[in-house]
Amino acid sequence: MQQLDVHTDLTVVGGGLAGVCAAIGAARQGCTVALVQNRPVLGGNSSSEIRVWVCGATAHGVQHFARETGIMGELFVENQYRNPEGNPYYWDLVVLEAVKAEPNIRLFLNTDVRTVAADDGEIRSVTGWQMGSEKEITFHSPAYADCSGDGLIGFLAGAEFMTGREPRSAYGESWAPEVPDGNTLGSTILFYTKDAGEPVRFVPPSFAKDISTTSIPERRIIRTDAYGCAYWWIEWGGELDVVDDNERIRDELQAAVYGIWDHIKNSGRFDADRLTLEWIGAVPGKREYRRFVGDHVLTQHDVLGQTEFDDRVAFGGWSIDLHPPGGMYATERGSKHWHPDGNYHIPLRTLYSRNVRNLWMAGRNISATHVAFGTTRVMATCAVLGEAAGTAAAVALSNGLTPRELATERFDLVRHALQRADASVLGVVDSDPANLALTASATASSTLRRLAVEVSDGTLSLASDVAMVLPVDPALDGLELLVDATEATSLAVELHDPLKPQNYLPLARLAGCDVELPAGEKRWVSVPLSWRPEQPGNVLVVLKANPAVSVHTSATALPGTICFAHREPDPDERYTEQFRSWKHILPRGGLCYRVGGDTSAYSPSQVVGGYSRPYGGPNLWCSEDLAWDPAPRLEVRWPEPVEVGEVVVILDDDVEEDLINLHHHRTPYEVLPTLLRDYQLEGRTADGEWQHVATVEANRRRRQVHRLARPALLSALRLTVTATNGARRAHVVSLRAY
Repeated sequence: MQQLDVHTDLTVVGGGLAGVCAAIGAARQGCTVALVQNRPVLGGNSSSEIRVWVCGATAHGVQHFARETGIMGELFVENQYRNPEGNPYYWDLVVLEAVKAEPNIRLFLNTDVRTVAADDGEIRSVTGWQMGSEKEITFHSPAYADCSGDGLIGFLAGAEFMTGREPRSAYGESWAPEVPDGNTLGSTILFYTKDAGEPVRFVPPSFAKDISTTSIPERRIIRTDAYGCAYWWIEWGGELDVVDDNERIRDELQAAVYGIWDHIKNSGRFDADRLTLEWIGAVPGKREYRRFVGDHVLTQHDVLGQTEFDDRVAFGGWSIDLHPPGGMYATERGSKHWHPDGNYHIPLRTLYSRNVRNLWMAGRNISATHVAFGTTRVMATCAVLGEAAGTAAAVALSNGLTPRELATERFDLVRHALQRADASVLGVVDSDPANLALTASATASSTLRRLAVEVSDGTLSLASDVAMVLPVDPALDGLELLVDATEATSLAVELHDPLKPQNYLPLARLAGCDVELPAGEKRWVSVPLSWRPEQPGNVLVVLKANPAVSVHTSATALPGTICFAHREPDPDERYTEQFRSWKHILPRGGLCYRVGGDTSAYSPSQVVGGYSRPYGGPNLWCSEDLAWDPAPRLEVRWPEPVEVGEVVVILDDDVEEDLINLHHHRTPYEVLPTLLRDYQLEGRTADGEWQHVATVEANRRRRQVHRLARPALLSALRLTVTATNGARRAHVVSLRAY
């Protein structure tokens, strides 16, 4: 037996998306990292071994402009290009290549960490056994990140943790039980099917569950066209110990899968003669186990109240999604959901142990109550927490700080590092003193100044209320709508404030009016409503239902604008917490409209500082139509030359588009149309000459880093766009210089 010692700055245990993003985040900050994974593939529950789709802040389209950026965003966008069909093995490759691209990461697959050396509140080393190679490997680092899911490393190190459900009295959470218990969310095994092209029989194994003796056929949805995560409800073990009873849980889940398949194939209730099993999971996908205690415990109140933490490092948007302890055998609904009004913030103080000084954590073991964990547990949120923890660990190490000191005394250091990485942080202005562009001014060859969509592609009857989100900068001074009316009538129109910059719901009525409509088709009608907010923000224009009226719709939309319709709940969704009555079900282009006055929402100044994603507005520069300005130019100028060694361009990857890694839905294009495809970057030297910096062709990424061969004194930067990936206008989110 070989015994090896590995020395790195940071050891990350767990190769799910949280661990992968923690390792990459730290490595990009200059740390050497050991990434230790006890399985042969990376990706955790999203990998080809388990095949859970990666959900996150978009909540399958419930939340708007919510898709993650940073490392998780890179994975989403790259997978969309390589793997639009959602092949689980191609997803494995996307994740593996992202890790292998980082020279500072040493990857140890099939390595199961079993022992931890710790004393005096600090981890000294962790030791694992690498299967196949028969090596015992000890990892030495000044800091460790437990991204193992079950939290084994922190547990062995003596970190304080919680399991099960806290009582309502502990944090005043309405969804917590009155009496605490050890129940958790259960585990799941999924299966895939395919059409064999000819009749295929299925002889069930002797251990297959007879599901006719359970509540499954009556309480759960079984369809022949469903596979994979459509069967998320095949869940069990919440009333057991999901680690201690792992083998029993796996056996029960597999017995249930074979029983469900026997029911589909042999009950006579389905047309399934040609269907066969293609794949069944052998590893249970776990949802919940230990949750470590940090300096802050995230609660239901933080999620639903969208608490604006000073030390926020990530955001989520998935509902508080809790399942009955009985899982698939429960007679109640398989899940219940409570959506916040928009994305919520997660603070750094939930990502380190309060009693083990050098322990970071990310993923499903962060410092949160059982109720709040119901939203933070989804994998894209775990991933952004991983990037935050890995980045913070690297920043703390390079500055000689403990996690607590970083969070409470020098948080500006990690905030700037996350901004520079384009990480998923919400509502934080770029104030990084290293960004030289903050002292520059911006101009452009053209800028979209008018909020108007005038070409109709169809109509929508106002059978229900319809809402439209518009950016307001500096003011809304009336608008016009293109409508049809089958009879003379009036249309009630209201303005609503979403109350928070990340919300896209009509939460506070500002004003309203009734517009008289004559009978007729395709008429522009004036709506005399105005609003001037104290600072730029969004407004919701709500058109009240009127069956005699149809509004014209368009297939194209301006950045930052969306439309959606109000819908009444189904009878079984009538409890307030679950149902989201405003649903994005209109075409992406939304309505045909004209807004009075010019807008500054798309001005060149948006690329210098400010926010790096939609937040109270689109926060990007948008050129005029390429038919009018075929080679738009964006320029930033300094009053005096500055020494530039690196230029970072952040492009618009349309974070309203809900990408998915597997098969929940398919996005229709491989490269997001809003991304610039081809552009040139130049710098003007102190003597006034323009110097070539970079030429980019066939771009498909949001973040491009251009390093100069040697630092140069520049008085300006100029970006010239020669093609987009399909958008009618050029979009740039940020132009930064370091």
